[in-house]
Amino acid sequence: MIIALKAAVPQLPRTNDAAEQVVAVAETDSTNALAARMIADGTMPLAPTQDGTPAIAVVAADRQTAGRGRNGHTWVSQPGRSSTISYAVRLPRAIATDGALNGWLQMIAGLVTLDALNGTMREFGAEPDHPDSLLELKWPNDIFCHGLKLGGLLSELVLLPETAGADGDADGDVAIVFGVGLNLMLGACRLPTPQSTSLQLHVHDLPAFGELRDAVAAREVAGFRERLAKFVADPHGQAELLREEMKTVCWARGRQVEAHFTDGSTLTGEAIGLNEDASLILRTPDGIDHTVRTADVGVL
Repeated sequence: MIIALKAAVPQLPRTNDAAEQVVAVAETDSTNALAARMIADGTMPLAPTQDGTPAIAVVAADRQTAGRGRNGHTWVSQPGRSSTISYAVRLPRAIATDGALNGWLQMIAGLVTLDALNGTMREFGAEPDHPDSLLELKWPNDIFCHGLKLGGLLSELVLLPETAGADGDADGDVAIVFGVGLNLMLGACRLPTPQSTSLQLHVHDLPAFGELRDAVAAREVAGFRERLAKFVADPHGQAELLREEMKTVCWARGRQVEAHFTDGSTLTGEAIGLNEDASLILRTPDGIDHTVRTADVGVL
């Protein structure tokens, strides 16, 4: 018998110290949606970048009633077991809307999350149960462990109240909300799908859930601040560095995969790597390289 878990307001002392603003609630429809509403109505103002360092605002909930993923997918989580947190930052519109650059924002979110999880495990002396239980990124928005989905990422652009009507103002700013959902302490019987997993199923000596969630979130704040500052200062140079970094953590790279597109079509081949705009290179059996920008990618 599975007992329903009651949601509670997340306690995030380390994250409060790290971020410029933290909003924590027991339950909401979606932390991304709540962050977007608060940005739009001015209750969560995002300060302009100071000295090249962006301000980070955080929205956390113990339970989401309508968690969302890419392409209309839902995100199922458990209170007291899964971390559902969104990170909001103000960025130049010219970068956020540039198709040659904005794909790297999703990759940055993934790398920040890997850094936060690995850094937290080192901090508490937690160790993987098996050598192959490495944390990787499944392009474009999943955290993988041992070939299973441990977490998901969703990046969304939100217009700032003062610039909401300035559609043609390329010099203005917009907000980007990065939603990060992580299965931290789910038992095997609570996993939402057979393709899902949880950190505690692969790592021993983890701290209690509340402490773990807070430590990871605080590191995420620091990671977003550092990586986004570098990206805004030199987007093309950072894109090339990120492309190189992704080679070591891209789960799909070198595997035979099938890309499922929103129109129902599919494409099968080997995932070669990433293009300069963060899109996936998929080489079909006829030797032709295809560019995949929006698709669900699964291994064969």
